[in-house]
Amino acid sequence: MSNFVELWVYLSRTPLFGLTATLAGYVLAHAVYTRFKQAPWANPVLWTVLIIASFLMLTGVPYPSYFSGAQFIHFLLGPAVVALAWPLWQRRLELRKRWRPLLLAALVGGAAAAGSAWLLGTLMKLPTEVVLSLTTKSVTAPVAMGVSEKIGGIPALAAVFAVLTGIMGALIGKYLFDFLHVPTNPAGWRSRGFALGTVSHGLGAARALQVNADAGAYAGLALGLQVVLASVLIPLAFRWL
Repeated sequence: MSNFVELWVYLSRTPLFGLTATLAGYVLAHAVYTRFKQAPWANPVLWTVLIIASFLMLTGVPYPSYFSGAQFIHFLLGPAVVALAWPLWQRRLELRKRWRPLLLAALVGGAAAAGSAWLLGTLMKLPTEVVLSLTTKSVTAPVAMGVSEKIGGIPALAAVFAVLTGIMGALIGKYLFDFLHVPTNPAGWRSRGFALGTVSHGLGAARALQVNADAGAYAGLALGLQVVLASVLIPLAFRWL
């Protein structure tokens, strides 16, 4: 027992703690995810977040101490996003043929995501800063923070909304598509993936990749399009308003 206590004291004070806790939490969550045949409710990202958050609260480890180790995994987010380009490169010929409808779908989907968030927040009479932060919920978190800051929102809150939106999309996307009778043929998978990437960015794309290769590729495309379109159009729209 004394050896365990000594090990815990050592780990909790070094960057190794954050790295070890994140990897252990994800491996455990992913094992459960696999055991239940990749059920959406068992999403390993969601459960890893809950496990680590609960662990930090129970042990009293400060978040900066945890992140000093977890940042090594956080760094890999960039290469992981860039890797989404590979499935697109494999489908470059078909994407060239469909670029017009895909661009139109991205514009409409992005406008619906941002507009519905703004309308809902306004109807609920939320503070202006919160409404503006909510508007960027369907853009990947780092970009959402930057766009939110430009239009007068709160970057940290925008990141929270973006992460929650991504998790919700990964959790309920399948059930919503089934309810709407979106087919699971090749065209249907492309539609599911593009819609999920448009609304739920990186986490939605990760879920789509786990389910179907075409869905994952089109989700990655939608993610990239929303980053570009939202970075340009959302600040312009609020400047006009």
